[in-house]
Order: sequence, then structure tokens, then C-alpha cells
Amino acid sequence: MTTPTRDTATHPPQHDDERLARGLGWFSIGLGLAEIAAPRSVARMIGVSDDDGNRNTLFAVGLREITSGVGLLSNPRSAGWAWSRVGGDAMDLALLGSALGSDGTNRNRVAGAAVAVLGVAAVDLLASQRLSRMAGSPDVTAGPAAAGGVHVTHSITVNCTPEEAYRFWHDFQNLPRFMEHVESVVLTGGNRSHWKAKAPAGTSVEWDAEVVDDRPNELIAWRSLEGADVPNSGSVRFRPAPRGRGTEIQVEMHYDPPGGRLGVAIAKLFGEEPEQQMHGDLRRFKQMLEIGEVVRSDASIHRGMHPAQPAAEPPMLAPDMGGATR
Repeated sequence: MTTPTRDTATHPPQHDDERLARGLGWFSIGLGLAEIAAPRSVARMIGVSDDDGNRNTLFAVGLREITSGVGLLSNPRSAGWAWSRVGGDAMDLALLGSALGSDGTNRNRVAGAAVAVLGVAAVDLLASQRLSRMAGSPDVTAGPAAAGGVHVTHSITVNCTPEEAYRFWHDFQNLPRFMEHVESVVLTGGNRSHWKAKAPAGTSVEWDAEVVDDRPNELIAWRSLEGADVPNSGSVRFRPAPRGRGTEIQVEMHYDPPGGRLGVAIAKLFGEEPEQQMHGDLRRFKQMLEIGEVVRSDASIHRGMHPAQPAAEPPMLAPDMGGATR
């Protein structure tokens, strides 16, 4: 009699590890939302007093949980995000331990909460070790803090020549026409420009940028100047697509968002995923070059419901500014 063996070709171990990481991610987000939305109820449930200090602590813990959860969902192979949960579990146990000696504490409930945290910590530790082995390195310090900002890359094929794509993009004042979050780009002379973009909560951010590499019909690369609200750099490449199918546009960008990694995690949670933004921008760029306008409809990439309608004035491809941005 043979013992059944697991079909690792159909269910490779790393897939199980990623599923575990995603499960922990959703658990972390759910717990964090509860701690932020109903801190009084959570305080009573775990047996601590419902005062301003504990509510503020639960709010901070909730933000930490959401950050870790979004990190695990966006990169389920990252051991760093899993190890961040282990560190958070240790902090939670320390807080519960100090609560045992406080007045107004239900010690039985606090002890029960500590047991629950220990159970979750064991799962977090297991996931962290597995993800570290899958990455080939047990380095627990290579987590979110070591990421150093946000790096995004995306590409799309557009039915036009590289010359047409380059010429349109090269006039930076065209960019707000398809980049949803960019409010304005003003040329300030030489190879420099001033940018203004939308930020969360109805605010704006601004910065000055310079073109650091400009190869006609091939590449435009830029970087922000000192003092930028959002330090950033990136490039856009224009390559003939295979078999004469137009032009492949590849955009690569690196930036340091306001609020650091926490700001990124919260933005992702509420639909401000940087990669999704870039995907939408390039889709609008494709529409501008191929049909001359951005099509809006109920099923469009725009937020909310929009009637199907063309732009008020059909846009025209802007001519090369004669090296104005060089």
C-alpha cells in the first residue's frame, strides 16, 4: 500500500505560502479597520479601559495593521511584510502585559487577548520563515523600511510611429490631458519645468523637474530638483513594436511619497494604487494618439459614472517645441 503524495507540480509549496500571506494580509486589514473604526468596542472586547490614551493606541495599532496587510496583499512573496507582523505581535503583547497592571482592566479578558495574539504570532512567524526560505534569504531586515520609496513600471503598445508618440509626450504641457493626477506642467526654460499634481484629501503637491536624457524618438528621462514635495525620477521609452504593430511605450518611475510607506499603503487601500494610476494614464495616452480623444463612458477607467461623450474639442497632436524641454 502506497502513501498518497502531494502533487507539487499542481500545488507548488510557494503557492501555499503566498495564499497564507494573502490570508494574513486580509486578516490584518480587517483587524486594523476595526481598531480604527470602533476603538471603544475593541478596547472593551480585550478588557482595557476606554480612555483617550487607549483609543489613540488602538488607532495607531490599526494603522500599523492596515499597512502590513496592504503590503502582504500587494507583494505576498515579501518576507519583510510578514516579519513586520511578527514585530507588531511583540509590541501588542508588550502593551497587553503593561495593561495587566493598570486600573480599570479586566484581567481575564486581557489574558485571553494575549493568548489570541500568541496564536496569531505563531502563524505570522511560520509565514515569515517560509517566505524567507522562498526568497533564499533569512534576512528579516529586508522589509518595507528598506524598500526606499515606490518603483513602478508599465508598458503599452500604441498604433502610431515612435516619432508621433515622442513628439506628443515631448511637449510636457500635453501630459495633464491624459495623466489624471497631473494638474499642470509649465515650461520654465531650458530643460526644466514646474509640475503641480493632485494629492489625497483635495490637496496638491508641486515640484520642479529637469530632463536629464533626451534621445529623439527613443527616450525621455527626468528627475525632480531639490525641494520637491514628492522627490521623483523616471523615464519613458519609445520602441517600434514587433511586426510593425505600432510603438511600445515603456514608463518607469521612482518616487518618495508623502508619508513614506504608510502613505503608500493607505493610498492603495483607498484605490490610489500607483501601478493602477500608471496603467490608466497609458490607456488614456493610447486613446489620445489613436482616436484623438479620451473616451468617457459608464465603463471607463474614470472614477464614478460618466455619460459616454467625446471631449469638448478634439485635441491635436502638438508639434515638437523645437527643443524647448531639452
